[in-house]
Amino acid sequence: MRRRVLALAQIAPSLGDLGRNFVLHEEKVQESRSAGADLVIFPELSLTGYQLQDLAPEVAMRRDDSRLQTLAKLTVGGPSAVVSFVESTDDHRLFAAAALLEGGEVRHLARKCYLPTYGLFDERRFLAPGDAIRATRASLGGPVVRGDIGIGIGVCEDFWHPTLPAILAQDGAELLINVAAGPARGASVDADQGLGSAASWGTLLRSTAVLTTSFVAFTNRVGVDESLIFWGGSRVIGPDGTVIAEAPLFEEALLLAEIDLDEVARARTALPLLRDERLELTRREFDRIIATRADLDEA
Repeated sequence: MRRRVLALAQIAPSLGDLGRNFVLHEEKVQESRSAGADLVIFPELSLTGYQLQDLAPEVAMRRDDSRLQTLAKLTVGGPSAVVSFVESTDDHRLFAAAALLEGGEVRHLARKCYLPTYGLFDERRFLAPGDAIRATRASLGGPVVRGDIGIGIGVCEDFWHPTLPAILAQDGAELLINVAAGPARGASVDADQGLGSAASWGTLLRSTAVLTTSFVAFTNRVGVDESLIFWGGSRVIGPDGTVIAEAPLFEEALLLAEIDLDEVARARTALPLLRDERLELTRREFDRIIATRADLDEA
C-alpha cells in the first residue's frame, strides 16, 4: 500500500516579509506533522509573496540559503514539504521556483517555465523562464525507501500549457503538484465556484488528472498583494477526475486529503493513455512546426 496524507497549506504570505513567512511555514509544517500528513504543499512564492516586481532581487535566495536549509531540517522524520520562492543563480537570473524539502535536504527544485505577461500579469519583466521539466522520486514522509513515489511540480501558469504536465507524467510522475498564486478575475460563471477564474481552474485540473491518469494537488494562496486578491480553492483530484478534497474560497486553511498512489497503476492499466502516447510522432511534428515558423522548411 502506498497511501499518503497530503496537507495543502492555503496561506496568505506577507509581501516581501521573509521573516514572517518563514515563521508561518514552520508553523504549518508542525501543524501538518501533528495532523499526520506525509507532505505539506505551499502556494506559489509562499516565502516571498507574489506581486514583488522590483522587489524580487531583494528577496531572492539561492538554493543553499541558510534559511531554506533550516526549514528543510524540519522535514527530518516528515512531513516532506514543497515551498516556493524567488531563486537567484550564479549567472544573476531570477526564477519563480518550487523546492521539495525532504529528509532535511533540498531534494528537488522546479523553475517556472511559463511566465504570464498579459492581463493582470507582468512576470517576464522581472523573472527568467525555467528551461527544464523534470519529475523526481520521493518518499513523501512515508516509512519506505527514498525514491518510492514519482512526483512532478509545476508553478501556476505551467499547467495551462498541457505539454508540461504531460512531460512530467511521461517522466514518471504519479502525483502532479501545482503551486499557484491565482488572483480572482472574471465574472461569476459557476454558482458553486463563485467566480470565473476558479471555474476555469477546476476544469483544467480535472482534465489534467484524467489525461495524465495522475493525482493532482493544487495549492492556491489567499490574501491580498497590492491590488490583487487571491481566491484559494485548493484541492486534490484523483486520476479519474474526482475531487477528493477542496478548501474554501478566500479563507486560510490546511486541507488534508489521503490518497492511495496504487490507484495510479490501476487507472493507467484501465486507460493506457500514457502507454499509447506516440512520443516520436509528437517530436517529429513539433520539429516540423518549429522549422516552419523559423522559415527553415523548404518543402
